[in-house]
Amino acid sequence: MDRTRHFRTAVLAGVLLLLGGLTACAGDEKVFSLSAPEIFYVPANGGKKVFPLRVDGPRPYAPGARRLTVDVAPGSEGAVRLRDDSRNCRGSATHIVCEGPAANLNGLTTDVFAPLAAKGSKPGDTGYLRLTYVTTDGGKLTARTRVVVGEPVLELLTPAPDKGVRPGAEVTSPVVVRNAGDVPVRGLALVVNAGDLEFVQRYANCRYPKPHHGSQAVCSFPGVRIAPGKSVTVRPGLRLRASGTKMYGSFNRMVWPLAAGPGPDQGFSGGGEHGDGPVLRAEATKTPSGTFTKAGDFVGVLLAAGADYEVSGADLHGNPGDTREVRLTVRNNGPGDPGYSTRLVFGPPPGTAVLKEPMTEIDDGDHEPYCANDGYTYTCDVEGLEPGKSSTFEFTLRLGEPATGSVRLEDKGSGPSGSPAPGGPPGRHDPDASNDEASVEVTG
Repeated sequence: MDRTRHFRTAVLAGVLLLLGGLTACAGDEKVFSLSAPEIFYVPANGGKKVFPLRVDGPRPYAPGARRLTVDVAPGSEGAVRLRDDSRNCRGSATHIVCEGPAANLNGLTTDVFAPLAAKGSKPGDTGYLRLTYVTTDGGKLTARTRVVVGEPVLELLTPAPDKGVRPGAEVTSPVVVRNAGDVPVRGLALVVNAGDLEFVQRYANCRYPKPHHGSQAVCSFPGVRIAPGKSVTVRPGLRLRASGTKMYGSFNRMVWPLAAGPGPDQGFSGGGEHGDGPVLRAEATKTPSGTFTKAGDFVGVLLAAGADYEVSGADLHGNPGDTREVRLTVRNNGPGDPGYSTRLVFGPPPGTAVLKEPMTEIDDGDHEPYCANDGYTYTCDVEGLEPGKSSTFEFTLRLGEPATGSVRLEDKGSGPSGSPAPGGPPGRHDPDASNDEASVEVTG
């Protein structure tokens, strides 16, 4: 499934909530603001990471001179050094000045410099950066970031696959987070996107942003500490309600160090009200066996339900050379919705010629055949059908002598968003296979 992009949409207002060290020293605070992480972890092996520094102002782009100065604070030289990555920057391992285009940080995350672990440093060593930004209007903005050598690597325990839940039933999902990194982390952020499910309980230390209509929970655990190799379990377990019809659903979870902010592929929305339920707690726990996934995952939910798909055939009356339209209709009689799990296979009656077939628009005014064609058989993906809905495929045929063709439904091995669920079997689990085939007959 390709739901990943759907759940990874980052909204700026939310990201800024987890960024610290914001100070406006001169100029109008309402006009410009500087955002830097409160804490920044650098790989102990000297690897590079993008530093999420940005300036927000009244204009997406401000022309003219700008200047960014980055200093390693005195006493921090043994932990952190700087590397400039722009021809418009100059300086040393402890002091860098970037001007002009390299310092245009309005609405952007910069990659013009990178804090790195100093030679000889070891995991846990700490240093500080001082950042000064002079705006085009002469205002001076400053920020301070704590740099830690080494990284916490937060991973989520993948729940055991379920064997199918009753439609509309409550699903309780445990959240176990392990630190597989080389330094401890204090403060945990957890974001849950309900996806095809809905929240049953809204917790007091989670926000539910309006842009997601209550389908996203942004939860904070500022006091939790996770040492390397140790784990915490979030209690009580998250309570969600499964869809009443969608047979293959999922929800998405993401975790990151609270003070460091989300990773480049993580995001969430700002605002939203806190829940009125109990407070979620992250408690130390023995690390269980199982599969862990770094930073985030999708949890599949398979309904214990099937979908009775029915396909219609056709009787075509006429003489050889006559033209006839045939409409092949697929209907979902329910009770479940299997998503994009099914394809229609049409074998025209021998001797007939296909003059027109279903088309799809791939660009403005540009079309291509919707169905795959091996020279005789047409295979057409059936879009997801809710119970009671149908989809029709229209072909225009030039008749030949009396003959019989066929149309049938088959399960896809895999499909786009909606089916199959991760680790779950594909298909409709059709309770009545007798109506999955029909004939298309040419009679004189």
